[in-house]
Amino acid sequence: MAVRKADATWNGNLGDGSGTMNMASGAWSGPYSVGSRFGEDAGTNPEELIAAAHAGCFSMALSAGLTRAGLEPTRVSTSARVHINSVPGGFAIDKIELDCEAVVPGIDDAQFQEMANATKTGCPVSAALAAVPEITLDARLLEA
Repeated sequence: MAVRKADATWNGNLGDGSGTMNMASGAWSGPYSVGSRFGEDAGTNPEELIAAAHAGCFSMALSAGLTRAGLEPTRVSTSARVHINSVPGGFAIDKIELDCEAVVPGIDDAQFQEMANATKTGCPVSAALAAVPEITLDARLLEA
């Protein structure tokens, strides 16, 4: 199976330093800093990349499950919000909110909700993030 790689370099001390994160594929490279992680400065942060990975995995996994059930999803769109908060001794990711909208002809809302909730725990990134105390899902089925 595939092995994916990314790297990060941090230069300087924590308060004044900065770094760069790079995808080995060359698809993306970006700066990060204390200000972009815990404030609103330009740049990215590890939590934003986790959010992108989780949203991407969830959308793809839900589409796969719907397809395996004989349905033809038109669109599955997911956003993820990763919360990082101060805890004794440091910081922790304590909540992830998934927000999904999908267009899937031929499915009723009950079946869609069942499949979306199964995907919430079953997609590989969700499984990898199982230590996060709270992962919520708001899944909406839109008209085709």
